Amino acid sequence: MKISQFKSALQLAKPTDNPQFLQSNGVPVSAHYHITEIGLILKNYVDCGGVVRQERKASMQLWLANDTNHRLSTEKLLDIIEKSEQLFGLKDEELEVEFQGQTIETYGMSAQDFGFQFTTKKTTCLAPDHCGISNEQLPLEMQKKNTACTPNSGCC
Repeated sequence: MKISQFKSALQLAKPTDNPQFLQSNGVPVSAHYHITEIGLILKNYVDCGGVVRQERKASMQLWLANDTNHRLSTEKLLDIIEKSEQLFGLKDEELEVEFQGQTIETYGMSAQDFGFQFTTKKTTCLAPDHCGISNEQLPLEMQKKNTACTPNSGCC
């Protein structure tokens, strides 16, 4: 989910509403969560094929304390987002969510009728053709499908 999509979904709620979050396993995040930070993450790296890459993402951290009377309003959350956009030059980056599980877990997010749900993320090889991974060894969702029918391919 992009920052603009998150803000648009928040703007559909009343300013005094407490945005609701659901973990990827279906367990609701307690309503007394805190947003401890919203920031910009810059990642510069080289992949296994030797290609230099850069990513820009926005990150929002949810945290639970023992102050069960705490509630964050939609209006306050929008204010925090707008301040972080101004301070860090956030554009319309993809928004990741950090949440405390067995360790700090990172999720994507999707808008739902009730609020927002954390979505799972997966790793992948960015250069399988450079590190010896054949098409058949890739997970099914990454396998390149041959859409052209060529002589002797068996597709015709």
